[in-house]
Amino acid sequence: MASNAEKLGRLRVAVEASEAELERLAMVAENAKVGIESAESELAAAIGAHDAFAAQERPALDLANRQTLADNLEQERQRELELRIDLGAAIERVRVEQERAQVLRAQVSEAREAIERSKAAAAAQQRQLVSAKRVLGVLPNLMNAVSESAAAAKFKLHELESARQNQNTELVKLRGETAEIQMKLAGLTQSVHDMELANHEKRLTLANLVTRAHEELGLEQTVLLEEYGPEVAIADEEAEGGSKPFVREEQQKRLKDAERLFEKLGKVNPLALEEFAALEQRHKFLTEQLADLTQTRKDLLQIIEDLDSKMQTIFADAFEDTRKAFETVFPTLFPGGTGSIFLTDPDNLLTTGLEVTVKPAGKRIERLSLLSGGERSLAAVALMVAIFKARPSPFYVMDEVEAALDDANLGRLLQIFEDLRSSSQLIIITHQKRTMEIADALYGVSMRQDGVSAVVGQRLAEKE
Repeated sequence: MASNAEKLGRLRVAVEASEAELERLAMVAENAKVGIESAESELAAAIGAHDAFAAQERPALDLANRQTLADNLEQERQRELELRIDLGAAIERVRVEQERAQVLRAQVSEAREAIERSKAAAAAQQRQLVSAKRVLGVLPNLMNAVSESAAAAKFKLHELESARQNQNTELVKLRGETAEIQMKLAGLTQSVHDMELANHEKRLTLANLVTRAHEELGLEQTVLLEEYGPEVAIADEEAEGGSKPFVREEQQKRLKDAERLFEKLGKVNPLALEEFAALEQRHKFLTEQLADLTQTRKDLLQIIEDLDSKMQTIFADAFEDTRKAFETVFPTLFPGGTGSIFLTDPDNLLTTGLEVTVKPAGKRIERLSLLSGGERSLAAVALMVAIFKARPSPFYVMDEVEAALDDANLGRLLQIFEDLRSSSQLIIITHQKRTMEIADALYGVSMRQDGVSAVVGQRLAEKE
């Protein structure tokens, strides 16, 4: 928006300048027209006088005044020629000024169109600015939501990591319990199988006994149950009285305990080992990545430390060379004066500043801000030349560095230029004649009558 406003201001200034130039050209054209009319009237009067003179009878002329008359005639012809030349030049100037006025009118029209386009662009940018402000108004809430989501994600990640560790611990524990339970299950399965076999054998035995009892003793099964059933006490030498009652609850409790233990085994997950292997592999990959990142960070820090050390060494060497060169160059530009440069923070070369102190001859001033404009320029040139001498370059480009210098200081600066040109090429933009005199080649920019710039070059003769 600021750049568009600046462009619009420049266009308005250009339009105003074009209008002023157009008015000036109109005045010049009017003055040229008046001059043309005056020249035409003078030319008509001269032609009339010439015709009147030619129509008169020629008097008898004294041959002694013939040379004088011839000179007068030649002067009149010369005057007539000058008037015709002035008239042609005035006509040409009027034509050129008219063409220039047309060009300026076209430029004014283009400038007005550019102003309209700039206004439209400014309006569009204003709309964009309003839209951007609305976006900026919503952005803090969005950033807060993103921050909250990131914090929640970090917390969730921490919980998931903790859960993963707990799952790994539980998985190891479950593997041990699974092996133990499998052993118990195998034992119980074998026990049940044995019990079923024993039960089947008992049934067969019972059937055989009932058959045998019926065949041998003639007793029925009901009689056997009444006399030898579960309600009948069981002989037990350890029990009191030598017998022990048959307790069905103990047998049923034992059966229920076995069933409950079997249910606790639950369903076995056949993919537990594969899931554990996948998690273990991912954990190994993340551990390797973390180790790689840690080593990379360590390497980058080491590289940064090496670069800082190398930069400090290079800067210290360059500063020392520049300081020595400044102490040598400054007395050349300020005879009898002294100057030096030093670091504001020598212990930290990466963030230190540079302080320049100068003391011209006969002055107690050390700060650059208290020097005159020419002295400040000369001190800056001294520092620049010191840098050139400390770290030479194949060529240097300088833009009016001696503009604020007097003749005496200019002469000292030209000595520095002579010293630099022995090892490097100098390209100097200047308006000083003395600077041009020491150059090997001069290049200037000139504007022709048609308003087109032309570059003029001249190579000077080499000094013997």
